[in-house]
Amino acid sequence: MTNLFLLLAYFIGAIPSSVWIGKKFYNLDVREHGSGNAGATNTFRVIGKKAGVIVLLLDILKAWFATAVLSSMANNQSIDYMLALGLVAVLGHVFPIYIGFRGGKGIASLLGVIIAIHPLASLYSIIVFITTLLISRFVSLSSILAACAFPVLIIIHFQSTHKSLIIFSLMVAVLVIFTHKKNIERLFNKEESKVVLTKKIFKRKRKKQSI
Repeated sequence: MTNLFLLLAYFIGAIPSSVWIGKKFYNLDVREHGSGNAGATNTFRVIGKKAGVIVLLLDILKAWFATAVLSSMANNQSIDYMLALGLVAVLGHVFPIYIGFRGGKGIASLLGVIIAIHPLASLYSIIVFITTLLISRFVSLSSILAACAFPVLIIIHFQSTHKSLIIFSLMVAVLVIFTHKKNIERLFNKEESKVVLTKKIFKRKRKKQSI
């Protein structure tokens, strides 16, 4: 029964929301554009904010479901088992069977796992992400700092003594840094693209001033 739920976690995590939404509603494969990544960030770049938000939420939700709901269904909500389900779901996102094993980086899915396992630490990490994004407008930098904040919160702030959780939190930070190597290079070279967050607001203000 345990293996069955792990298998279900993989198939749930492997749901390629960005590719399916792109093909169904926009007649394009996000992997053929932008960074070539089948994730929420590239969906924002290639398709737009509306599709990007939907993909982001779906990627978070599927990993949370695989971690929290499946562990409850299996009647085993130990941290070790929840981590196993969550990591298998993230693996499914990165290597999805439905689309030839070409998936995303798994950042949003990792967030879903973190929310299921430690909601408060995930909330603080999200605050770090949003604050960094509002200040810098770099999604990559925001993701890296939020991921690095997670083990700091787990080890120092919450003083967790659970070895599996500590190792997982450190793995999250290392994985996010590793998957953003090219972004880090572009940041140092001042070539990383910024996200426009308040363009419409500025335009509205200018129109009012001109009137």
